[in-house]
Amino acid sequence: MPATPDLISPRSPRVLAARRLARRNFRGKDRLFLAEGPQAVREAAAYGRDTLVELFATVEAAERYADIVGEARAAGARIHLADESVIEDISTTVTPQGLVGVCRFLDTPFEEILAARPKLVAVLAHVRDPGNAGTVLRCADAAGAEAVVLTDASVDLYNPKAVRASVGSLFHLPVAVGVPVEQAVAGLRGAGVRILAADGAGRDDLDDELDQGTMGGPTAWVFGNEAWGLPEETRALADAVVRVPIHGKAESLNLATAAAVCLYASARAQRASGGCRSVTES
Repeated sequence: MPATPDLISPRSPRVLAARRLARRNFRGKDRLFLAEGPQAVREAAAYGRDTLVELFATVEAAERYADIVGEARAAGARIHLADESVIEDISTTVTPQGLVGVCRFLDTPFEEILAARPKLVAVLAHVRDPGNAGTVLRCADAAGAEAVVLTDASVDLYNPKAVRASVGSLFHLPVAVGVPVEQAVAGLRGAGVRILAADGAGRDDLDDELDQGTMGGPTAWVFGNEAWGLPEETRALADAVVRVPIHGKAESLNLATAAAVCLYASARAQRASGGCRSVTES
């Protein structure tokens, strides 16, 4: 006999509790957030520490992603088979994929990040667009960064759009939130990390930095607002303000693209002969 949903009403207390997590004030109060889609749910289940609390799934999605549902159950999550209308009510996407997880906050204290002596860090200062924040987090993960820091002037890490844009990378590396940019820079510098501010009008050229061999050491890249970049007071905190060279006729690069270029440049330099990763891994 085919399975039937046990949650069929959007007014169910469980559904109402999950739906309110679309709003930042309730996320902060409950210290819970939504992870939508199979990739995010799989990563949440694998993260450990009872991160995945609940999983809402349509009958069709539970059958299609039976392995993910099994991993969620093994991770201790409560499983709810839900009517499609319930999933649509909880989800913040136009076309839900049938799986929505409720997860505990997992940000890392900034002091723990410093204690780990990171070699590559992305600092998001004044980044307001959640899609950009999630995409930069994904780029940092792909480039092998060891931490991401969101300053107190940046978007909420657990905004559903940011979580989706990270495509699971939120669960892969330590992320500190709500750190004043001055504290972030001072703490990282004290941990032996060079601070580079990424800015299209920067005095220093990324190609020159690479050619001069100055990027092999521990580095934190500071990325600014999508529209106006970094304010002068933030640029002044950096050891260098670096621009990504535009060799063609494009007016500029968007934030996520520029972040990917900068982070991969550092990752490549650090893995080259004499770079800090080669030293630590030898």
